[in-house]
Amino acid sequence: MTNDRTTGSPRTLKTVSRAFDVIRALEELDGAGVTELSDALGISKSVAYNYLSTLREEKFVIKEGDTYRLSLQFLLVGEYVRYQNALFRIGKPELEELAEKTGEFAHLATEQHGLGVNLYKVSGEKAVGSDYQVNKLQQADYLHFSATGKAILAHLPRERVEWIVDQYGLPAKTDSTITDRDALFAELETVRERGYSLNDEEEIAGLQAIGAPVTNRHGRVLGSISVSGPVRRMKRSEYHEAIIEQVVNTANVIEVNINMHETDDDFPTFS
Repeated sequence: MTNDRTTGSPRTLKTVSRAFDVIRALEELDGAGVTELSDALGISKSVAYNYLSTLREEKFVIKEGDTYRLSLQFLLVGEYVRYQNALFRIGKPELEELAEKTGEFAHLATEQHGLGVNLYKVSGEKAVGSDYQVNKLQQADYLHFSATGKAILAHLPRERVEWIVDQYGLPAKTDSTITDRDALFAELETVRERGYSLNDEEEIAGLQAIGAPVTNRHGRVLGSISVSGPVRRMKRSEYHEAIIEQVVNTANVIEVNINMHETDDDFPTFS
């Protein structure tokens, strides 16, 4: 996945960038020894050891035998960041109620750096794909194939969507994924017109999701919610329409609560 970090920018510190390379490598390798880390990053063993020792001293890395792993300090930082997000705080109880009513998986997401970030997921009593959904909480993802992602893209400025597509492309997850730019913009127009988004087996074969945007009083999209379930269940006419109504109504309730309780400072614009 391409990122938007500027390589060699005079505004960046190489030591800090390298430290984050080490952190990402430990995540991707699910822990590593000094030699494995130095090979993965193309740095000397001594440099790898110095970075690991520093991160361990700062309590962001632990050592188990000869293996270094990320520490629970990241969990504490992550929970702090999540609870600082007003969309999460206000959307959380509504999402839980939505999952209970539908019995399916309910999702709350936002966009940052052109990628989708899942803030919260709740499993209903008949929800499927728990392992997959848990894994999605641990990583940012493309926006163009999920219901939450398309709901967000449909309400971002055109130039922002163009930048996102230029930056990350439109990779396919299934045979149904939209991979053509013009087709994507046509789909986003449809989302705006009907008021909800649809992921019709575009991310996972056999899974469908229905999403709706969450916007503030100025019309800026803050994020989105969705409900996902097996295609056979989700495509039943009455069930399908009921899910659409519940998702759209829940998004509207979240919007009202945001407008009643929050200020513009709670939703700053990020670059």
